Amino acid sequence: MRTIYVGRKPVHAYVAAVLRAMQDGDRDVELVARGNSMRTAIDTAEICRRRNGNIAGNLPPEMFNRGVEIGTEEIEMEDSVRILSYVKIHLEGIGEMPDDSEE
Repeated sequence: MRTIYVGRKPVHAYVAAVLRAMQDGDRDVELVARGNSMRTAIDTAEICRRRNGNIAGNLPPEMFNRGVEIGTEEIEMEDSVRILSYVKIHLEGIGEMPDDSEE
């Protein structure tokens, strides 16, 4: 399973990362985000699942959400401990990748 860490880049950058993982043969992908990036991870997962848009249209014909894990982790700072929420979204692509020559 390939893990993609979601941060501050635009959503389409992470959709493209999922597509690259699928093209490389990794049909199981996990999106991991924490804090404010969780929204971007959720949007990425939904765009991939619905195969919505030019980039996501090249994903396998069936994209499934195989599970979501949410939680909190403690991050030690210099003089304090910060509690930060995280989300892990497991996506699976089933079927053959669309052929580029079909378009």
